[in-house]
Amino acid sequence: MKKLNALYAQSGGVTSVINATALAVIETANKSKKIGKLLAGKNGILGILKEDLIDTSLEKKTELKKLLYTPGGVFGSCRYKLQDYSNQQREYKRLLDVFKAHNIGYFFYNGGGDSQDTTNKIAKLTSDLGLSIKCIGIPKTVDNDLPLTDNCPGFGSVAKYVATSISEAGLDVKSMSETSTKVFILEVMGRHSGWIAASSALGKTNKEDPPHIILFPEVPFQKTKVLKKVRSTVKKYGYCVLAVSEGTRNKDGTFLSDSGSSDAFGHKQLGGVAPIIARLIQENLGYKCHWAVSDYLQRSARHIASAVDLKQAYTVGKAAVNFALSGENAVMPSIVRIKEKKYKWRIGKVALSKVANVEKFLPMRYISKDGLGITKACNNYMLPLIQGEAFPPYKDGVPDIARLKNILVKKRLKKFPIKN
Repeated sequence: MKKLNALYAQSGGVTSVINATALAVIETANKSKKIGKLLAGKNGILGILKEDLIDTSLEKKTELKKLLYTPGGVFGSCRYKLQDYSNQQREYKRLLDVFKAHNIGYFFYNGGGDSQDTTNKIAKLTSDLGLSIKCIGIPKTVDNDLPLTDNCPGFGSVAKYVATSISEAGLDVKSMSETSTKVFILEVMGRHSGWIAASSALGKTNKEDPPHIILFPEVPFQKTKVLKKVRSTVKKYGYCVLAVSEGTRNKDGTFLSDSGSSDAFGHKQLGGVAPIIARLIQENLGYKCHWAVSDYLQRSARHIASAVDLKQAYTVGKAAVNFALSGENAVMPSIVRIKEKKYKWRIGKVALSKVANVEKFLPMRYISKDGLGITKACNNYMLPLIQGEAFPPYKDGVPDIARLKNILVKKRLKKFPIKN
């Protein structure tokens, strides 16, 4: 019997460890006697629609191994949302044609909530049509907002980067505060959930340590309250450091930094909340402010990745392939916390229908009573996720990253124009 091929693709914003998941999928698939080739979609679902499929068997094993240390999405990613089948039969038919043309029996899609929705839609369609294609979602998001999993691969590393960065920048500001900058603001990712903002406090050992103020999407912004806290902090310590989520909101629910545009998933594009906060402080308190946006740096900082995060990213990729080989369909590997004090975890399994398009917000019990910091419970939850170092190998003073050839297989179908 001819072996079925497998297809893997990356979706949405990438992380510093998503390529570890890709490596796990490749290595586990290659060891299987049921899977022929492992193909990868170039630029996510868009590449599959265009029949831009990468033959991973043509890559050198030495380069593939470097995926453990390489950030970004090595096969390319995208933000592209599949509509419901009733509204976009054309795209679904094309996906089925691509699957058939390349003998695909296993599909793995690596991403967040919207990506799990895409995988679930494809799984439902293939199942309804009686096609034997196993569709498995693989969790990935720096925002840590996927439900029914203790945490998401990608979060532990961004949390480690943010906590380290704000601690180091705080020392800089403190040393110069007598005659220069009094306030520093670091903007971090998190459109609707404050997990990353909360992680900024993981380096605090006492009240003087930064950040002194954290602004969460879950807590409406109160101008008077924040300005009062900035003033009292500067008066007490000589300086003040704020960690600000990009999704910080007004009382009416609108974003402080709404730019007026949206991405392909329908998410609001935010224009930068840090300079808005800086301007408020300067105009009302007269303090000299500096601000920074961690932006892509926070999710691509593989050099400071969490060893726990790296291991979990690899393990969910391996589990996804094993789930498919055992006959599972329309599921996602999850991370289950067994113990917190002496951190232990295992792989679980959740239905895609329960995680698709569902966001997990930072619980209020993780936010301090004044709404401007985190609780001990939050610290206890997050601290295990940033443990351990997994430094990449260096060459000529910089990380030695994977450089894949990404050779496409021969196309067998007609060109398919993408309609935005």
